[in-house]
Parts: sequence; structure tokens; C-alpha cells
Amino acid sequence: MKLFYSPGACSLGIHVILEEIGAPFEAVRTMIREGANRTPEYLAMNPKGKVPLLLRDTGRPLTELPAIAVYLARIAPQAHLLPDDPELAADVMEIVEYIAATVHMQGFTRWARPGNFAPDEALHPAVQARGLEIFQDGLAWLEARLGGRDFAVGDRFSIADASMVFIEFWAAERAKLTLPPHLAGHFARMKARPAVQRAFATEGLAL
Repeated sequence: MKLFYSPGACSLGIHVILEEIGAPFEAVRTMIREGANRTPEYLAMNPKGKVPLLLRDTGRPLTELPAIAVYLARIAPQAHLLPDDPELAADVMEIVEYIAATVHMQGFTRWARPGNFAPDEALHPAVQARGLEIFQDGLAWLEARLGGRDFAVGDRFSIADASMVFIEFWAAERAKLTLPPHLAGHFARMKARPAVQRAFATEGLAL
């Protein structure tokens, strides 16, 4: 398999999952800031022009973080990254989907890339303010949902935890926010995991 990622982007969550399951893969650095996701070669694989992109062993591309996360969990059932119990699996997917669709795309992207939402630069401060509000609301929801547990759902690491890692990283390192206590503890526990450490090291990110 090949993972096309941009350092510190949401693809970090998939990078962590790949390290967790221990499957052989090639990490292909795809610098969004340099337009590597807009080249003809990349767009031929992923017309959406986004990361993450996973090229499966069959050569078929797969995009969208939730879809890739579920795929990897299913091909490596021994890693137990998606619970068999339907109630717990639904709880995991609620977190993954909320992070991908709302906390990331509606919140953080407004803050980080206001031009995606308003071509008029005069509107960018208002767009960014709304994005930060949505992002912080997301952190508050995740904080309450996590509570005092070690993991997002149940008593073991799941694809929900991998998704929380990149959100916590963005909050602490990019938005320079103080993580609420439960999320701060979760982020510290995740950074102690060898799989997370390997993913960060490959992407050149400081722990």
C-alpha cells in the first residue's frame, strides 16, 4: 500500500492507523503548500486533490479519512481498531465522522484557509473567527465525550483515537490553544504510543 500524506495534515490520522496495524506501506510525502496535490499525476489518482490518498495493494485508490480508516481496520482485524460490538462501533464512527466533517472541514479549515469560504479578503477575519468557534466547540464536545477514560471508546485504542490525535495536534501546535484536561491527557498518552511516534518521526513533526 501507499499512503499519500502532507506533513501534519489530517492524513496523520491514517498514518497512525497504518503504523498501528503493522502492514507494510510506503509513505509518499505530498506537500499541499507546494501544490503537489494539484499536479496532473496526483489528480489522475485522486481528482479531489486532497489527502489522504491510499493506494491499495490492488492499485485502486481510496480517499476520505473515515472510509480509509474503516478499510484499514477491517483488513487488520487483529488490531481491534473498530469494535465488533455494533453499539461501540457506532460510537467510534460518530467521533470519526464528527471530526472529519465538522471539527476539521467546518471549523479548522475556516480558520486555516478562509479563502476557501470567502474570496473577499475583507471577510477573512470573520470567517476565521467563526471557524475557531466551531473548532473550539468540537474540542469541548470531544472533551466531554472522552471524560476520564484512557481511550475515545471502550478500553482500547481505535480509529477514533487516531482521528483525535491530529485534532489535538492542530489545537496545541497550530492554533496554539490550551487543550482541555481530558484531551491533554489523551494526547500525552497517544504521543507515548510507538505507532504515533513513528508516524510523527516520518512526517518530521515534533512530539
